[in-house]
Formats: sequence, C-alpha cells, structure tokens
Amino acid sequence: MPDKPMLILIAGPYRSGTDSDAQAMAANLARLEAAAWPVFATGHLPVIGEWIALPVLRSAGAGPTDPLADQVLYPTADRLLARCDAVLRLPGDSAGADQDVATARRLGLPVYHDVAEIPRRTPRETA
Repeated sequence: MPDKPMLILIAGPYRSGTDSDAQAMAANLARLEAAAWPVFATGHLPVIGEWIALPVLRSAGAGPTDPLADQVLYPTADRLLARCDAVLRLPGDSAGADQDVATARRLGLPVYHDVAEIPRRTPRETA
C-alpha cells in the first residue's frame, strides 16, 4: 500500500477514431473524466493529460486538431508521467494512450486496466 496518495494518469482515446470531430473528442474526454471519481474514491488523485494540454494549446491560439497539437499533447503526457505514480489505461484504440503505457512501464510505474486493480487507501490514510 502506498504511504501517500498516488497521482494516477487516466489514459485512453481522446482524438483517436474521431476524424477530428469536436463532439466525438468531447465524448472521449467525458469518458476519461468519468473515471476520475472512481480513482479519487480509491484515495488517490486522478489526472488527465488533456486537462493540462488543452489550456496550453488554447493559450497558444490552437486547438486539438491544429498542427501544434502533436507538439503539445504527447509531450504534456510525457512530462506529466515523470510526476505520476501510476497509469489507468481505459479501453479503446489510442496511439497516445499506448505511448503513455509504454512510458509508464519504462519508468517502472504500475499500469492498471481497471479501477478495481488500484490499491485502495483506508479512510485514515486518505485524511
């Protein structure tokens, strides 16, 4: 059991399979975000790379379909993984999420495929 809450990157499809459709990307982000509460409820802290990358893109005057996106989305995840303690890989084809898993494994971080696999912290530990 970790002695402190883990920072867990939730990885899954965001742009993949959307054909750059904004509604499809929003639906994918909503699926990623739906895992945030279950991760939090285990006593850990969830994070999604797009929560950081999208404001960075907006501040550069770009969005997720602009050419700049590849220079922001993937590097954001890499930089974030340097601070994370684990990854939760959600189902679905995603080159970016697969890259996140590969990076996590290279860093020796656990990769979970279901929230039930994440070690729960007791109420005393979460206080």
